[in-house]
Amino acid sequence: MKVMAIVLAAGQGKRMKSKLYKVLHPVCGKPMVGHVLDVVKEAAAERAVVIVGHGAEKVKSYLGDGAEYVLQEQQLGTGHAVLQAEALLGGEKGTTIVICGDTPLVQASTIKAMLELHHSSGAAATVLTAAFEDPTGYGRVIRGEDGTVQRIVEQKDCSAEEAAAKEINTGTYCFDNEKLFTALSKVTSNNAQGEYYLTDVIGIFREAGESVQGYCTTDVAEAIGVNDRVALAEAERFMRDRINRNHLLGGVTLIDASSTYIEAGVQIGSDTVIYPGTVLRGSTIIGEDCIIGPQADIADSTIGNGVAIKYSVVSESIIGDTSAVGPYANLRPGSKLGVGCKVGDFVELKNASLDDGSKVSHLSYVGDAKVGKDVNIGCGAITVNYDGYNKFVTEIGDNAFIGSNVNLIAPLKIGDGAYVVAGSTVTHDVPAGDLAIARERQVNKSGYADKIRGRAKAKKEKKQS
Repeated sequence: MKVMAIVLAAGQGKRMKSKLYKVLHPVCGKPMVGHVLDVVKEAAAERAVVIVGHGAEKVKSYLGDGAEYVLQEQQLGTGHAVLQAEALLGGEKGTTIVICGDTPLVQASTIKAMLELHHSSGAAATVLTAAFEDPTGYGRVIRGEDGTVQRIVEQKDCSAEEAAAKEINTGTYCFDNEKLFTALSKVTSNNAQGEYYLTDVIGIFREAGESVQGYCTTDVAEAIGVNDRVALAEAERFMRDRINRNHLLGGVTLIDASSTYIEAGVQIGSDTVIYPGTVLRGSTIIGEDCIIGPQADIADSTIGNGVAIKYSVVSESIIGDTSAVGPYANLRPGSKLGVGCKVGDFVELKNASLDDGSKVSHLSYVGDAKVGKDVNIGCGAITVNYDGYNKFVTEIGDNAFIGSNVNLIAPLKIGDGAYVVAGSTVTHDVPAGDLAIARERQVNKSGYADKIRGRAKAKKEKKQS
C-alpha cells in the first residue's frame, strides 16, 4: 500500500524568541524538520508534503527537492494545515502519515510499528500516544472498552474526567488518505481556540462507525514537541543520549558519555575510544581503533584507522591512518594528512597536505602548502602564504628538512631531499639535494652588552627622577 507523509511546519514559533524559523532550530546538529523528514522517508513514505508558512523560503532552501511544499498563508489550526495538502494528495489511495516538524525524537521504528497496526486493523486512523504521569498541556486520548480510540480532547476543552486521563496525543498519526480529506471537509472551528483541529477527525470517524486505533510508544521522548528553548534543550539531551547509546552498542567506547557530544550524522568505527569533552559534528567519519580526545572538536572531517587526536580542533579535513594530532593543534579546512603523519602542539594547518610520514611537531603554521613524504618541519617554521591580497602555494618535496624558525616566502618550491637551515628566510626555490642558508652572519661585539645595560639603566633612572 502506498505511504505518503504530511509534515506540519508552518508555525512561527514565537516562544522560541528567535530570528530563526522554529523547525530549523537544530537538535544534535540537524534542523528538527530534517530529522522528521528523514524519519518518514525511512518509514517508507513515497511522497512527503511539507506545509510551510512563516519562513517558507528558508525551509525550502534547507530541504531542497527532498519534499513537496504547500503554503499555509493563515495559521488556522492543524486541521486547516493538513487540508492545504489536498490539491497534491487528495486523490491518492493509500496511507498518509501526519507529523509535526517540531517533533525530532519520533523514530522510524515507531512509525513502522504504527503503520503495521494501522494496516492490520483496517483502521481509518491510528494515533501515536504516550502515557504521562503529568499530562498537563497535552490533548487527552479517550479509549473505549474495546481499547480503540473514541476521541481526542484538547487540554482547554477537557472535562474534569477527561483531564484525569494519563494517555496523551503526540500529534503523529496514520490515516486512510481518502477518508482523511473527506473528514477534514466536515471539521469546524467551534472550540475554545477557534481553530480547525485535526483531532476532530477522530470524532468524525467514530460517528461514521470507523475504527480508530492508538499505538502507545514506550519512549516518552517521542512525545516532545519543541515550542521553546527549554523543550529544545530537553530534546537535545534525549537525542544525544540516544546517539551515544547507539555508538556504545556499535562497539565504540565513551569514557564519559555524559560529557561527550556527538551529532546525528557522525559515524565511528569499532574499538575507537572517545575521551571526555569531545565534540564530533557534521558529516564526520572516524575509523576503527582511534583515540579521540580529551577535548577534541572535530567537524565534517574524515579520520582514518588508528588515529590519535587530543586537545585539538579539526575542521573539514582528512587524517590518514595512524597519524597523530595534538595537543592544541588546529587543522583548518582543506588540511590533509597521509599515513603516519604527526601534527604537534600549537601547530596550525590550512589548505595544506602532508604526505605519508611527514611531521610538523610544534609551534608552526603551514598554509596553502603541498608537503611530500617523510618531511620534517621544525619548530617555529612558517609558510608565508599571503601578501594582503593573494594566497600563494609552497611546495616541499619528499625527504626535505625544514629547520626551526624558517620563513618560506611563497610562491616557493623546496626540492626532494633539500635542507633549509634554521633561522632562514627563504625567498627563492631550493633545488633537490641543496642546502639553503638565508640569514645574516653572526657578529659578536666585545663588551657591548654592558654598554646596552648602562644606557637602559640611565634612561630608567632619569624617568624616575
